[in-house]
Amino acid sequence: MPPVVEPTMSALTSIVSGLYVGTNLAMLHFLWMLINGSLLPHRGAIFPALQSTGIGEQAVRRSWKAFHSGMWQIGELMVAWNQYMEEQQSWQPRSYEGYGAVAVDTTPFWRPKLQGLQSKYYHSIAEKALPAVILGLVARIGEVADKRIALPCSILRVDPKDPSEAALKKELLNQVRRTLKAADIMVVDAGFKIKGCQEAQVPRFLLRLAKNFTARRNYLRDTTGKKGKPPTKGDLVRPLARQHKGKKIAASDPDATFSWTIETGETITVQVWYDLVRPDVEPDPKADLFDVYAISDPRYENPLLVATNVKLKASTAHALYTDRWPVEQLPLAGKQMVGAHRQFVFAAETRHRLPELVILAGSILTGLAALHPTMSTGFWDRKPEPTPGRFRRALAGLPFPQSYPLPTELRPKASVTNHLPKGILAHRRSKQAVAAVST
Repeated sequence: MPPVVEPTMSALTSIVSGLYVGTNLAMLHFLWMLINGSLLPHRGAIFPALQSTGIGEQAVRRSWKAFHSGMWQIGELMVAWNQYMEEQQSWQPRSYEGYGAVAVDTTPFWRPKLQGLQSKYYHSIAEKALPAVILGLVARIGEVADKRIALPCSILRVDPKDPSEAALKKELLNQVRRTLKAADIMVVDAGFKIKGCQEAQVPRFLLRLAKNFTARRNYLRDTTGKKGKPPTKGDLVRPLARQHKGKKIAASDPDATFSWTIETGETITVQVWYDLVRPDVEPDPKADLFDVYAISDPRYENPLLVATNVKLKASTAHALYTDRWPVEQLPLAGKQMVGAHRQFVFAAETRHRLPELVILAGSILTGLAALHPTMSTGFWDRKPEPTPGRFRRALAGLPFPQSYPLPTELRPKASVTNHLPKGILAHRRSKQAVAAVST
């Protein structure tokens, strides 16, 4: 048995052991098929991919049956995977000033020819919204040997009554508000807006802003002795300079400036504006305030603009937002490394279940690659990194390990109807009944 098989089977069996008897073994076969990349050579076809793992014809049918109509939910599989990772001594949560990042994102699985699919997602190459199965993703960020790892905590589907991306984001924010722990901060990209976070009453958030973002002070400037109508809103704050109709608009002066030098020798500079409100909000002592950080890193062309409703150090705001990036790895590892970017499932349930399992498989590959020794792809791979692609290539082509000692609860479930006739022989019809119906 190759050395990569044992840790993989240990993780997979711990994930499915809580499912019903019969379903657990069938889902173990299905997850093995995803993890070892069997979908890649079969271009996303599930039946040939399952058969290529060498589990037998009946096991293939049971695995497919458990996948599309088994009594399981993706939430219980994610809970089991999180518990497995937390039990590993090398897994550690990341925190700054006592706060840890909870990354929130949305990801599409493109299905442009799937009939009846109402949800659409913007495609940057096509430059228009295309039909896609959209999932909302919530993940905690930790590390293994200084490598950041995102563990999925929740996966949300679009509402059938309102399948828009905006409705999904609103539900994501409401769920985060209900589940966010006291030591966590929700970290999101520019697809989410400050207004939406405030309306959802998310207690702590850190989000990226557009380059042309503006805010206002939460007080009115003194206009004593000046003519004209007194202002009703605070002065405008523009964190970044920009051009409009050929004219350059200068940035507002910051309230504070911080800088520090990183390991590579570059100096990061951060400008901060405190206690701001949205441009459409008038000054109010009870208004929802936030701070804006403009982070300039010489390694990047444009500054990073973020906002938060928590008082943080400039270095903490920078570190927390960069901890959001591992959440992008999960769908990438699932689609490209596993080979599930092409999908051939069409039922209302399976079209969501397969992307959910794909995201979980991407997380499993990423976590196992970080937990175990790095494996070189070949002689040319002189400095291998613990990536999900390398771990998947080590599993590629390996059949399901029949000799691996499975727990007693992982076994096929004999049906209580095995003794009954099947198919056409089981039809309870007689010639008289058929004649009566025909008349």
